[in-house]
Amino acid sequence: MNPDRGGERVVILDRDGTLVIDRGYLADPAGLEFEPMAADGLRWLYSRGYRLVVITNQSGVGRGLFPLRGVIEMNARLHAMTAEIGVTLEGIYFCPHAPEEGCDCRKPAPGLMLRAAAELGFDPRCAVVIGDKESDVEFGRNSGAATVLLAANPSGGERATAADFVAPDLLAAARILTSTRV
Repeated sequence: MNPDRGGERVVILDRDGTLVIDRGYLADPAGLEFEPMAADGLRWLYSRGYRLVVITNQSGVGRGLFPLRGVIEMNARLHAMTAEIGVTLEGIYFCPHAPEEGCDCRKPAPGLMLRAAAELGFDPRCAVVIGDKESDVEFGRNSGAATVLLAANPSGGERATAADFVAPDLLAAARILTSTRV
């Protein structure tokens, strides 16, 4: 987030494996649980003025594993969880399609980033995408955003990544962003 480009402070977060523990095709809101250090990372970013947005693929809908209502209930639970820790999410955007549907909203395509940017009023090129998969990094790159890949062992031998930064968890990623002023 280059201050010369408006100084916007927007972080786009993946959901499963980044904010909450990835439990596969989870459709029960009671199963949502923050990843270790995720609540701390959210509070760190929010307290420093970052706008927080979630963009997630939820292909379980398109695969017939759970109804659209299930994703809506999960999103409501995630909003409640973040409110409980004193953080507000500006929006949660999701793609309900199966991969083979070829939609423009499934990450790594930039469709949901463009929609969020238009609705929330930010420049995707001034945002940072944080996620736990290379597809999240590719999504950020396709949107013109900076990227942070969450990896359990960021300094030791993981495969090459196109991410701008690698961090072991969301709190470490938050500290990188505030120390480097991405």
